[in-house]
Amino acid sequence: MTELVIRAAYATVTTEDDLRYVGFVDARDEAYALFRQALPGGPVWFEVNDPDFGAEDAIETARLTPDTLTLLLRPAITGRFGYASIISIRLKTCEAAETALAGLRAMGLPGL
Repeated sequence: MTELVIRAAYATVTTEDDLRYVGFVDARDEAYALFRQALPGGPVWFEVNDPDFGAEDAIETARLTPDTLTLLLRPAITGRFGYASIISIRLKTCEAAETALAGLRAMGLPGL
């Protein structure tokens, strides 16, 4: 399994044009993880670092520990993510992490 790591410095939650966005940003190297969902619900779009590295309904399950949000991607779409099957978002020093996690729970992210 290949893992991609985002060391989140801050998180954002916003709603625009009937879409909810939750993002985690690593300010050191401009890496990010972005979740998007139409309001009031439906499939979640997930991308990492570039819209080309994303897909709808990509996340098989999520696991939260005190310092990390780990996402296991569906095997059929790992090619869309450079063949990474696990995305880890480190939250230890992430500003607004709790707000973003609440946004992901509202999206119905599996496992949260």
